[in-house]
Amino acid sequence: MLATPGDVRHRMAEIFEWKTSPETGSRYFNLFTWWREPDVIAGIGNLLAEPFRAAAPTVVIGPSASGYLTGVLAAASLGVGFCPIPKDAAPSFDSDPWITVTSPPDYKDRHLELGLPKGLIRSGDRVLAVDDLIDTGGQLLALQRLVGEMGATWIGASVLIDNLKENQPRRQLNLKSVFHIRDL
Repeated sequence: MLATPGDVRHRMAEIFEWKTSPETGSRYFNLFTWWREPDVIAGIGNLLAEPFRAAAPTVVIGPSASGYLTGVLAAASLGVGFCPIPKDAAPSFDSDPWITVTSPPDYKDRHLELGLPKGLIRSGDRVLAVDDLIDTGGQLLALQRLVGEMGATWIGASVLIDNLKENQPRRQLNLKSVFHIRDL
């Protein structure tokens, strides 16, 4: 077990990998190496939660798919519950009313519908959003709107890698990150 958050962060940087897509030639990051390391998994939740611990979130949210993993780890570290937010949400498994929002364009220039059943996030909740990467900020900005529509309080967003080109979404989201892309 890695002793400190600094040790976990150092190990994450050490095993981080860039990959190149054979189809497009574009570069992308490979987080699978992080998920394979038990010491990294044990520490990621604390790294994501720590900047917001004093703000006392009551629930963590995360978009599918990587936000489900990172969100659960952060929620466990904080001792609070987790609400998964599906992309292209469809209330297919129940008849409860859903609250949905549409995102601005994401990194693939898609507008995604994000949502969850009404009542999972309550008006008194203090919400922390967690994900693996922020690129344009579109999904997290949509989640911030969703939280507002539910009457809850947005306290911020925590991501593993910040790849934002603009500072405005960083400020609007109260974003904290374990790494900025230039650190890797």
